[in-house]
Formats: sequence, C-alpha cells, structure tokens
Amino acid sequence: MKNYAKISYFVFLAVIVVFLACNQSKSSKDNETILKGSVSIFVDETLTPIIEDQVAVFESKYDAKIKLISKSESETVNSLFKERAAIAILARNLTTEELKIFDQRKIIPKVTIFATDAIALISNKNNKDTIIALKDVIDYMQGKSVPSIKGLVFDNPNSSTVRYINSLAGLNAIPEKGVFSFKTNDEVIKYVSENDGMIGIVGVNWLSQPMPAMQKYVDNVNTLSVKGLNTDNSFSPSQNNIAEGKYPLARDLYIINCQGYSGLGMGFASFVAGDIGQRVILKSGLLPVRIPGRNITIRNKIENDKK
Repeated sequence: MKNYAKISYFVFLAVIVVFLACNQSKSSKDNETILKGSVSIFVDETLTPIIEDQVAVFESKYDAKIKLISKSESETVNSLFKERAAIAILARNLTTEELKIFDQRKIIPKVTIFATDAIALISNKNNKDTIIALKDVIDYMQGKSVPSIKGLVFDNPNSSTVRYINSLAGLNAIPEKGVFSFKTNDEVIKYVSENDGMIGIVGVNWLSQPMPAMQKYVDNVNTLSVKGLNTDNSFSPSQNNIAEGKYPLARDLYIINCQGYSGLGMGFASFVAGDIGQRVILKSGLLPVRIPGRNITIRNKIENDKK
C-alpha cells in the first residue's frame, strides 16, 4: 500500500511538471506576435554582419528581442532538423530532401529571399596581382598545381563558402593538402593580411562592414576581381556587378521560418524584405531583392534665401 501511494505521488508530480511546462510554453507563444516578444534565430556565420544590422533596426522600432546564434551552415541546418531552432538564415534554400523531413512533421517552412550576397576572394596587399581566375581556384581544390596560389583559406569546414566552392570543384570535402580552415571569417582575414601568397575565401559583408578592431586587417588585404569560367573578363564583388549578374560567385540569401504560427519569425522576415530592411541591405553593399524607391522633389525655381 505504501509503495502504491509512493508511485501515485510521483505520477502526480510528473503530471504537474508536464502541465506547468506546457502552460509555460503556451504562455510564451501567446505573448509573441509578429512585432512583439522574444525569439532565437540561427544564422549562417558568413551572413552575421548584415543580420546584426537588421536586428538592431528591428529592435529599435518594435517591442522585440532577437537572439542571434551564429553557426556554420551545416550546424544551422541541423538545428532546424533537431528542433533547436525554428528560424534560420542561410545562403541557400532548403533542398527537396530537406523539405520532405518537414513535410513528415506536417510543417510547411515559409521561405523569404531577401538579398544577393557574394563570396569574396582576398589576398595580402603585397600581392600585386588583383585578378584571380575561378578556374585556378577550382584546379587548386582538385589537387592541381597552380603557381599563383600557395594555399586557400576558408572560415569553417562546415561553412556555406566551403560547400559552394566544393560544389564548383565537384568535391564532397575540402582537400587535406594546401587548404586550411579556421572558425570565423575574421580569422581568415587576419591570417591572409599577415601571410603572402594565401587566398582567403569570405563573405563580402565581412569586408564592407568590419568591426573596428578588424579594420587594420581589412586594410591590408586586396579584394580580388574574379575571372569567371566562361569569360576573359574579371569582375569585383561590387553591388553593381552583382546586380548585373557579372560577378561569378554571387548567391541568394534566405530566411527559413518553421515556427508554424504568426510569430516574430514572420514579422522579422517581412521587415527584412520590406522597405526599411531593403534599405539596410542596399547600404551594406549587398544587393536587395527589390530596390527601395526614392522620392525626388522637383522645383520650378530656386529661391534665394540670402538677404
């Protein structure tokens, strides 16, 4: 009888704990709207600077708190699958196989494309050659000898830049010889700024909007113009070249929202894709999906204010 009473007591406690947890989760969800509440967003580390800018402006306008968690692309996608994240920002869309996983969970991800980014190739300032052929980079990745390249430096072996270049080279993993990886884009920039002959591969936003402590390292690297595979012309990762489709290493950026309800994920995505968010993109040097309009006042005459 005592054992039965003890078991009943523990069952009762377990029910209470589950009830409180469910109520707490429901309360948190109920307190969140598209413009109010708090949420965590996982972001591909190569895109962190521009998303930090967007979050700062969003939080200044609304009663919202967004916690950004910067991870490699692989870790960010896995966080969605393991349900540690409901919102992710990536430099690619979900694949057909990935969408099937969400379909099995009865979840339809809301995908918002909001900008076009570029992968930049950088070298030390001592390197006088400011042009690099994409074919040389691919050849080097494939183990071929390229005299102009001493080594390639990536941010993270699981990053979107590694996946992108691997895809171009027809590889599943980065080579063990002559290819190096750190943890962040800042580490790549710093290493290239201090080592001649190394080619760094980073998100262009890390060069256009560096942290104050990184400015001296950014000033000591060249952003290389890239010669595409089917042209003799080379182009820098400028906003204009990205817009005209001339730069060969451009990629679209996406907000993947798997919340399943009208929460901050929906509000933030709408904001980033809206007029203010697109102006932040334009100012950053990336290409917005839509160019914000400008109001121009035309006067018939100029009044002389001098007395």
